[in-house]
Amino acid sequence: MKVMDIPKIGFGTFGSDHVNPDEVASAVLHALRCGYRHIDCASVYGNEAQIGAVLKTAFDEGLVSREELWITSKLWNDMHGEGEVVKSCRQSLKDLQLEYLDLYLVHWPVPNYHPPKCSVTSRSPDARPFDINEYMKTWRQMEELVDAGLVRHIGTSNMTTAKLSGVLQYARIKPYVNEMELHPTFQQKELLAYVKQNGIIPVAFCPLGSPGRPERDKTPDDAVDMEEPVVKKLAKKYGVHPAAVCLKWEAGAGAVPIPFSVNQKNIDANFKAVMEAPLSGDDMEEMKTVDRNCRLIKGQVFLWDGASDWHDLWK
Repeated sequence: MKVMDIPKIGFGTFGSDHVNPDEVASAVLHALRCGYRHIDCASVYGNEAQIGAVLKTAFDEGLVSREELWITSKLWNDMHGEGEVVKSCRQSLKDLQLEYLDLYLVHWPVPNYHPPKCSVTSRSPDARPFDINEYMKTWRQMEELVDAGLVRHIGTSNMTTAKLSGVLQYARIKPYVNEMELHPTFQQKELLAYVKQNGIIPVAFCPLGSPGRPERDKTPDDAVDMEEPVVKKLAKKYGVHPAAVCLKWEAGAGAVPIPFSVNQKNIDANFKAVMEAPLSGDDMEEMKTVDRNCRLIKGQVFLWDGASDWHDLWK
């Protein structure tokens, strides 16, 4: 059987801290009916069991076959230990009611547990910085998942160029994707170029910025992608919502956006934005001016004693 390539748009399912899991599952079902064939999940989102029930319904009703879908899940930070990777993967498979995953990611490069809903400035006395030798112990277990047929591909998430270079040096199976925060006001040009040059597919989370994230995670210096003048100007030019311009930009940059919404109209529009006319070359060039180097996801950082601030994680 031919192993499918990753679809060019995915449906994100992150929203566990402010969206009911059943509501996320209903959104997944609508996304499948709309045409999405790529569902991005994670154990820490707390909704894989509900999504699994939806997938079973979709299979039973003939809406879609398993072979037509690309399903991603992720290893959480407290499961990096010896023997825990396969345990975590099998739990996700059980919850999602699947025999295999198309992609399994190491969610964060450090094996540190950050309790849900804690302050973005909180520190764990047990947390520690990235160590390539420790990471590769986890990666070897990820490679064994491919050998065992539990997953088709493995990948990284929330990495930097420096961290990825070490993985590429020592990996037997190189990352298929790197999932990264990517949106017009945070274009990560160096990292984006690096992953593409090394044959790694960039997957863009927060492709619209992160307008729905909880207020506790927002800061005064956050940029709002869909309110940027260039984005609004191009939206008017193409006769689309500014969100569509953001998604077209990611697709044009060679990334796979994974937008999340529980609004059926928005789910439909997001899919249409990527599947229809792209931005022109001139428009893509103008979008470079929108970059503000504005990282939005700061709440899932794992600071160790002595770290000056959350930026240390991104070295």
